[in-house]
Amino acid sequence: MNTQQENASILLIYTGGTIGMIENSETGVLESFNFQHLKEHMPELKKLGYGVSTIQFDPPMDSSEMGPESWTKIVKIIADNYNTYDGFVVLHGTDTMSFTASALSFMLENLSKPVILTGSQLPIGMLRTDGKENLITAIEIAAAKENGQPIVPEVCIFFENDLMRGNRTSKINADHFNAFRSYNYPVLAHAGIYIKYDDRQIYHSVSRKPLKPHYLLDRNVAILKLFPGISPLVIESILNIPGIKGIVMETFGSGNAPSQEWFLNMLKDAVDRGIVIVNITQCSAGSVEMHRYETGHKLLEAGVISGFDSTTESAVAKLMFLFGHGLSPEEVKEHMNCSLIGEISIPETLR
Repeated sequence: MNTQQENASILLIYTGGTIGMIENSETGVLESFNFQHLKEHMPELKKLGYGVSTIQFDPPMDSSEMGPESWTKIVKIIADNYNTYDGFVVLHGTDTMSFTASALSFMLENLSKPVILTGSQLPIGMLRTDGKENLITAIEIAAAKENGQPIVPEVCIFFENDLMRGNRTSKINADHFNAFRSYNYPVLAHAGIYIKYDDRQIYHSVSRKPLKPHYLLDRNVAILKLFPGISPLVIESILNIPGIKGIVMETFGSGNAPSQEWFLNMLKDAVDRGIVIVNITQCSAGSVEMHRYETGHKLLEAGVISGFDSTTESAVAKLMFLFGHGLSPEEVKEHMNCSLIGEISIPETLR
């Protein structure tokens, strides 16, 4: 497969994060450097032969500061430059990269070009940095075409040799270079000597429609992580947060939770008030199967809906997106039970 694109043009969007740091020679402190000078620090980019333009957040943001406002900023940059470039690479801190990738996958409706998020565990100015390889390969993937069409027309994360669907990823390691994992969906490509794409796993839109960027998000969502011995006061305080609309409830195993009457009554009362409660598993891999055990059945009866094999990051972003567009609780439930952009796998029996 010849995927080399001689004249591909790529827009590099630097939001912040470790990859954009460089050591101050006088103080030894890591500082953000101006990405307009990227080619000075990375002469390897010239050898790629692509036209690489850069846009930089000013000031750059640590990924722990990223959220709906910065997601809409990225979407606006991509939408404004969509017709000018063949692909987009977003440089981002690793800590919340999976949240951003999940949100962008919903906010960029009808996406037909690659949007590849990457970053690094070590700054690009350091000798052993993983940043250069991540960035160079992300650019290659963003530029890759076959028969004139982009090979990966979706929002992805590329990290440590693996290309993953963005809304399927979680950060799993703070110390190692292989910081991300896609437990419930196969990788889309693996970079060795060659970049090997698995076309069967890549999302291709059925219809060719113009990009439709979305900017509306509702932050009135919360995560409720269950643990043995959780207090009724804790449950009650989360379910009664003023203005709360959606809750991602992290349960045990395949979607199990306590079956005490007080707990189920609190959930049912919240659902009756219009709060959407989505059941996802605390396990890294696997799916919620609420029909499997009696405890799951009781959650269904209380009005809790299944999040199937969704990541926490994707479920949070999806709720923000759906409520942001003014959908009713019933409409949100309906959309949560559908795969909008490949973010969940729904068993054949429930389709």
